[in-house]
Amino acid sequence: MKVRAIVNPRAGVNAWRTREAVESGRPSWTDYAVYLTREEGHATELACEAVAAGADLVVAVGGDGTVNEVARGLIGSPAALGIVPVGSGNGLARALRIPLRPAAALAALEGGARRRMDVGFVNGRPFLNVAGVGFDAAVGHAFHESGRRGGRRGLLGYVRLCIAELRAYRPPRLAIEAGAERIELSAFVVTFANGPQYGSAAVINPGARLDDGRLEVVVFENGSWWRSLLAAPRLFLGGLERSPGYRRLAGDAALVTAGTPAPVHCDGDPAGLAERIEVTLQPRLLEVVVPAATAADPAGPFSA
Repeated sequence: MKVRAIVNPRAGVNAWRTREAVESGRPSWTDYAVYLTREEGHATELACEAVAAGADLVVAVGGDGTVNEVARGLIGSPAALGIVPVGSGNGLARALRIPLRPAAALAALEGGARRRMDVGFVNGRPFLNVAGVGFDAAVGHAFHESGRRGGRRGLLGYVRLCIAELRAYRPPRLAIEAGAERIELSAFVVTFANGPQYGSAAVINPGARLDDGRLEVVVFENGSWWRSLLAAPRLFLGGLERSPGYRRLAGDAALVTAGTPAPVHCDGDPAGLAERIEVTLQPRLLEVVVPAATAADPAGPFSA
C-alpha cells in the first residue's frame, strides 16, 4: 500500500513523540513517506502531490484544521483520508472513534475499513465536521489568533477564551433558511453540523450520521450570558437539546443572511466575515479510513 503522512509539526503538546510514532509507520505500509507542513495551506498542496503520485492513503497528523486542509486535496480522488489526531479538539477523529494516542491511531488505520462520508461547503469552502456563524466562530477566530501569537492551546485555553468573549459578545440578527423552514432571530450560535460534536467530547448534534446526506442546522437563540454558561455543561454531559433556545433545522442546504458581516468558521478555523452564508452538502464525497469497530457498529457514525 502506498501511504503518505502529512504532519503539522506545531500541533499537539508532545510533538516529538508524535513524530517518532509517525515516522515508524506500520509494517504493511511498504511504500511510505512523511512530509511536514510549513505554513497554512501547505497540507492541501502536499495532499494534491500525494494523489498525483498515486497514494492509496493520505494520513493527516494534526488537529481539525490540518485534517480539513488534507481533505481538500483528496476530495474527488481515489485516495482515502486517515487521521492521527493530535490537535486541541479532534472533533472528527472523536466522532470516528479514532484513538487519541498516535501509535494506537496508526494501528487502527492499518487494520481499518474504508467508508465514504458527506462533505459540507460554506460559500464554497469545504468542512468535514462542523462549521458555523456566531459566538463559536468568534471564539474560533480569537483562538486561532492566540495560537499564532504563541498562546496556550488545548481545551483549557479554549475555555478561557470562551469565558473572556462571552460577556462582551453581541449576537447578530440573522435570517436562516433550511429545508422548508425560515426563521429570523438574534442567534447566539448557528452551527452547520455534519458530525455530532465540536471536539473534546462537546456534543452539539447528538445522533449525527456522516453519510446520510443530511445537514443539521443547530441554532441557539440569544439569551443572557449566564444562561449560556449554565447550558455549557450539557455539551459534555448530554441533554443539550433540552436546553432553552436550542433547535435543529434539517435539510441538504441552508442559507443564512446577516445585517452586518459576521465571523464564520469551517472545522474550527476562521473562514472570514460574511453577510450571506450559503451552505450545501455533497453526499459521500470523501473516503475515510476508520477503525474496524467503528465501521461495524450499527449505532456508530455511519448508516451503511
